[in-house]
Amino acid sequence: MTCFAFLFGKKVSSDIRRDPEIDEGLSGIRIKVYTYKELKNASDNFSPANKIGEGGFGSVYKGVLKGGKLAAIKVLSTESKQGVKEFLTEINVISEIQHENLVILYGCCVEGDHRILVYNYLENNSLAQTLLAGGHSNIYFDWQTRCKICIGVARGLAFLHEEVQPHIVHRDIKASNILLDKDLTPKISDFGLAKLIPSYMTHVSTRVAGTIGYLAPEYAIRGQLTRKADIYSFGVLLIEIVSGRSNTNIRLPIADQYILETTWELYERNKLVQLVDISLNGGFDPEEACKILKIALLCTQDTPKLRPTMSSVVKMLTREIDINESKITKPGLISDVMDLKVRGAKKNKDMESTSSYNASSGSDSQGTTTTVSLAASSSTATTSTFIIKHDKSM
Repeated sequence: MTCFAFLFGKKVSSDIRRDPEIDEGLSGIRIKVYTYKELKNASDNFSPANKIGEGGFGSVYKGVLKGGKLAAIKVLSTESKQGVKEFLTEINVISEIQHENLVILYGCCVEGDHRILVYNYLENNSLAQTLLAGGHSNIYFDWQTRCKICIGVARGLAFLHEEVQPHIVHRDIKASNILLDKDLTPKISDFGLAKLIPSYMTHVSTRVAGTIGYLAPEYAIRGQLTRKADIYSFGVLLIEIVSGRSNTNIRLPIADQYILETTWELYERNKLVQLVDISLNGGFDPEEACKILKIALLCTQDTPKLRPTMSSVVKMLTREIDINESKITKPGLISDVMDLKVRGAKKNKDMESTSSYNASSGSDSQGTTTTVSLAASSSTATTSTFIIKHDKSM
């Protein structure tokens, strides 16, 4: 019997292969351990009819646990080489914290090759599959609901950034990671890429990971991670919620493909209100809509230190403090610092002078892989190459 099994009082059959890395990573963590059989029964043998989501590390199924409790069962792919690390990170980060705007981890399964996370079931899926689904959802997001979602996500991030010790940087704030319960209350999910930053550290240097369109330029270029990278991603998300559009749409003319660039252009022309989702049919407060878009611009400024803290963002969204519009400067736009060239995956070649990382893109609903070369500006001597795995939930 392993130390992990002893900790939870579970007897492990000798024919079940254990992963020492997982056993060591989970030692000391108080979390419920489900058997594979329990979760298989709960999801009706992981029936395709119960599949409610799919991401870079596996699939998510709706299930009914013993006692009738609904759950979201996240099955990590056995083919993913990154699965163990992200699996352990997600459990370590989320198992010890609770907040109204974070998902709840019920437990996990670690039998043989099976790595499964069990979360509370959220009835209305994600913002990507509802608000940004291009009319494929039957949920109507009125203006009050959108404001509630903006504030809820901001409060969840403020909790992670400022109230938890060590501070938590999510690293992948995006529409597909914002889930909605039956009342459309937002819950931040998917902590597989999260990083812990002690209060005495200004940043951590790490492999660049995240989603194209939400990545803060300074993090994408230098790999220096701070809470400001999450704040940049949140600013992009705010624009998506107000506009009802994904941040990147490669099907549009080049000038309109990146919504952050469009937002800045409209701000300079004092026409931000034109960005508001037309599906609202005028049922919104123009002043409030422009205020939220200005907060988004504050969050996405090119200089990280100029971006506000998440607690300040919450206060601006709830009208506790005013927005100082004079502090708004040009956002960090990828087109300003890089030459973005999209090529077919077949042309991808490993170069000794390049570095690589994986990221998922919210710009396309297809499951294809695309190679992107980013030639840095004159202040940077190297070129970064990475593979985009398109986010199928967008």
